[in-house]
Amino acid sequence: MLTGRRWFFPSALLHELEPDTARAGRRPRRTARDWVVDFSCFLLAVLLGLTAADALSDNPDIPPGLAVADQVVGALACAAIWLRRRWPLGTAVALTPVTLISDTAGGASVIALFTLAVHRPFRYVAWVGGAGVALLPLYYWLRPDPELPYLVTLVFAALLTVATVGWGMFVRAKRQLMVSLRDRARRAETEARLRAEQAQRLAREAIAREMHDVLAHRLTLLSVHAGALEFRPDAPAAETARAAGVIRESAHEALQDLREIIGVLRAGEADDTGRPQPTLAALDTLVAESRQAGMKVCLDQRVDEPGSVPSSVGRTAYRIAQEGLTNARKHAPGTEVAVTVAGGPGDGLTVRVHNPPPEGEVPHVPGSGQGLIGLTERATLAGSRLAHGHTPAGGFELRAWLPWP
Repeated sequence: MLTGRRWFFPSALLHELEPDTARAGRRPRRTARDWVVDFSCFLLAVLLGLTAADALSDNPDIPPGLAVADQVVGALACAAIWLRRRWPLGTAVALTPVTLISDTAGGASVIALFTLAVHRPFRYVAWVGGAGVALLPLYYWLRPDPELPYLVTLVFAALLTVATVGWGMFVRAKRQLMVSLRDRARRAETEARLRAEQAQRLAREAIAREMHDVLAHRLTLLSVHAGALEFRPDAPAAETARAAGVIRESAHEALQDLREIIGVLRAGEADDTGRPQPTLAALDTLVAESRQAGMKVCLDQRVDEPGSVPSSVGRTAYRIAQEGLTNARKHAPGTEVAVTVAGGPGDGLTVRVHNPPPEGEVPHVPGSGQGLIGLTERATLAGSRLAHGHTPAGGFELRAWLPWP
């Protein structure tokens, strides 16, 4: 028995009866509902005690002095009901032997046992309830009921004890279920909020990548041609007019792209009325636009039907080529950029953008340095492989492989 395990009654009893001022100091104050319940339990114990006291006064075999002592003990047991919420185990243990010497304490003992079943695990209830049932034969042998047989009274009292324990365990299980449901609801709300925040973060990252992919191409054209006008103020009028036209067109396109992205942010969802996302079929238009801006671009399109490429794969390939042309325009102006696209279903799609090293001094064009990082993230999300770096000859190469089921 003295093994130190909490399952056994002595160690559990010592654990519950030892003073714990720190825990008692943190106990919340009684609410109005708690006061109503406690007063109702006290009133029920008093009514049961008065009923037992009335039966004692009608029993001629009990001396008057013993009846008075019984009622005094019963009154103290009823007063102990106010302690049942703070010390449920201690109150139930203390009132169990009291019922042997006091009939009027029976109601308080039943209420204490019910409180123990509500507030403590079953192992405590089993010990206290079992001790109470074990004492029933001795109690009714010392105080036989004048109207009912001994065995009937014993069975009825045992059933009452079992019913009290069962009711208390049912109330405990119901409370635990409600607490569990509240915890699940709070956890579900927290998870839903985290999922919403994650979705918003992913949406912001996608919009940031889209803004970089779309606007960097336009703004690079603006920067390059504005820099050319700055470094060559004596350029021919035709060349100056062409550069100004590219600047105006690029600014217009950038403004329109920015307006569409801001419209998506305001609406909170994709705008079906906006321009469709570019795919591999739009690569010719991108190259033509770069040539019109003064770049030397050689496109080697080895895909027979660009329109047959899946939209997600084609869009990623377009963004890779666009990023390669943008970087070549910024860091290697005047060089001939080679764009190669090849592949087929089952083999995947290969995109390669290569430029030789620039000749002479390259004007400084500011950049965030996030283009290739965002492009790598985009390729990773699409299940692709992307590599970039300088070639042995001093040029720069951007190569990617995309799955094409």
